[in-house]
Parts: sequence; C-alpha cells; structure tokens
Amino acid sequence: MPSRRLLLTGAGGAALASFGGSSGHARPRRGAAATAPAAPAAAAPVLSDPAETPVGPLDTPARWAFITDFDTGAVLLQKAADERMPPSSLTKMMTAYLVFGMLRSGRLRLDQLLPVSEKAWRMQGSKMFVPLGGQIAVGDLIRGMLIQSGNDACIVLAEGIAGSEDQFVAMMNAEAQAMGLTNSHFRNATGWPDADHYMSARDVATLARHLIADFPEYYHFFSEKDYKFNNINQGNRNVLVDKGLADGLKTGHTDAGGFGLCASSDHGGNRIIMVVNGLPSLQARASEGERLLGWAFANFENVKLLTRGEVLGTAPVWLGQQSTVALSAGSTLVVTVPHGWENKVRVTLDYDSPLTAPIAAGQKVGQVTIGGALVTDIQIPLLADASVPRKNLPDRAVAVLAHFVGAG
Repeated sequence: MPSRRLLLTGAGGAALASFGGSSGHARPRRGAAATAPAAPAAAAPVLSDPAETPVGPLDTPARWAFITDFDTGAVLLQKAADERMPPSSLTKMMTAYLVFGMLRSGRLRLDQLLPVSEKAWRMQGSKMFVPLGGQIAVGDLIRGMLIQSGNDACIVLAEGIAGSEDQFVAMMNAEAQAMGLTNSHFRNATGWPDADHYMSARDVATLARHLIADFPEYYHFFSEKDYKFNNINQGNRNVLVDKGLADGLKTGHTDAGGFGLCASSDHGGNRIIMVVNGLPSLQARASEGERLLGWAFANFENVKLLTRGEVLGTAPVWLGQQSTVALSAGSTLVVTVPHGWENKVRVTLDYDSPLTAPIAAGQKVGQVTIGGALVTDIQIPLLADASVPRKNLPDRAVAVLAHFVGAG
C-alpha cells in the first residue's frame, strides 16, 4: 500500500494547537533557582575557529566549549567538544559524585570524621588548609573541595573512602566508564596536571547533568558562596555563583588547561549546563561564562510540541467497521528550539494508507517526524487512537467486490 505523508508546518495546523508549556516527562528541576544573566546581543559571526550552534557560528575565545539543555539534552553550542583537554579542578566534580554516592548508600556520613594524612597536608595548589594529623567532618571536606577547591580536601576524602588516592582513582575511572564518559581518564582526585589525565567538554557536561539529576539533596554544596575553615574564609571561585547567575558547579585552572568553568543555571524552569575551558584569564572566564550563559537563554526555549494521546489527524481504514481512525502521538515531546521556531518547524505523519483492519487502540501504525528549525530531527510513534474491528465476512466480500468493480 502507498505510504501516506501528512505534513503540518508552522503553528497553524490542528496538530500544533497545544504548543507551549512543559513536558509531563521532563526531569524535575534541581537546586536553588538562579537568576538568569541579562541577555547580551548575539555576537556577530565570526572570527577564526568559531563554535557551532543551531543558529549559526559564534566566536568565543574558549579553546573548548559545550552548552546543553538539561532536560532535552539538546546541544546549543560546541567547540572541540569531544577533544581531550586538561580538566584541572573540574575533576573534583567526579570526586564529589563518588562522595555523594557513598553518602546516599550510607557508607559515609556528613558528620563522619576522616583523618588527615601527611600526603593530604603537603598537597600543593588550592587548599582548604587541613591540619596535619587532624580529623575533619565529611561535610566540611565537601565544602573545602567544592567552594575552596581544596586539593588537600580531595586527598582526605579519597583516602578515607578507598584507603588510598590510587584506589579512589580506580573508582573514578570505573564510574566514568559506567556513565559513558568516552573521552575521560583520571590519574588523580584533584585535577593535578598529568599528561594522561583528561576529560572532554561534553563529558564534563554529562557529569554535571548526573550530579544535578542523581543527587539533588547534595547539589546545594555547589551554590554556597563562601566557607570558613581553620579561621580562613574563602569565597566560591565560581563568579557566576557569587553573582547569583548560576547555582553550580565548578571552576578549574592549570597552565596546560587555562581557565575553565562548568556552570548551570535555571531560568524560568529552563536549566542550561555550560562548559568552557582554555580561557586566558580569570576575567575572561567570568565574562565569557556570563556572556555565553546569557546567549543560550536569549536564543533558545523549551517547547512542548506534542502531548501523548494528542490527536494529530485521521487515516482511512480498509475493511474496517469504521472507515477512518484517529491518529495520536505516542509520547509527549519537549524540544529545545531557537526563538522564532513557530514558522520553521515541520511535523510529518508517515503511515501506510489505507490502514488495514483490525486495528487495536494504541497500536503503532507509523511515525511522527519533527524537523525543520530544531536542534535535531526527532521521531516518535504514531498510534491508532481507537480500535477498529474488521467487517464481517459478507461485508468484506461486498467491499472487495466494490473495490475491484470501481477499479475496472
């Protein structure tokens, strides 16, 4: 039988009447809501080596960059996103993920005291200034690791959980593999420079999504603005958190990796995750992070295109007790689209016409393809909205005869 393709474009079709709103299947929002940055004007395209976006190339001084929507997974911007890069202290996000998992399982408690080894005490780089031979509560160590970016705090946590940093690193790599981080390999718990220690910007964003979705009860640690330990007060190194523009996650810096940032922000129920790295200075990290986060919110929105069970059209039925059957969407679909999507989106219904009875309610009879000005083409099942039994034998014979007579 011929394939029937019904094309509905723009926002005028009946199938598009319910556009707007939020999805029933969208993940709940995690963490405290953050005020979105003021939306800057889109940067003029382009200088050399720009980032790729669905609305055209965008120049950024970041060597590596990746921006994604938390709920839909849509890629809003990417630049060398799968290239291995020195993650610096962005590594501490994986250390935190393992710590949070231990807390969730009950194998660790926030008030549990962990001993400070000489290795931890001697650790260089950013520090929370743990005392040699002291004992520190896990909750304090988490704050020292995430707010103060303390390398020493990471070592205390790693040794307290796994017995040694090397054994903890083996856990980090196993978790990375399970999480699907295909361009990540860890050599330490801190991000200390090592040629065989790397992540990609996409992997950092994937890890951020897991932190937000898997451990909402601990995500608040990333948004705390300062922490005092050992009579030394240090502010959160994420300037976007300090400004109230983001509610996480982490900064990083090494000579090889430059200045980096993974940030997440929720604006009006829309959460964005951004990763930039390889920037030349603290100021560049702060200003470019704010600019790109504002650009993402200014240029994209989440739209509920289809609702499960929503009737999209009708199809003729061959040898059925009813001559037509309504066709409905097989699932709710929320997509991230550029602003001004209404006149550019395509909704195509593909099915064999006519459908042959008997047909069961909820039976897959084809597919719905969403395309056009979207981040990617998406397909969902097209279902029969009602059952259509076959005609009885005499009525089928009459219908077949009439068909052939008419055809002749």
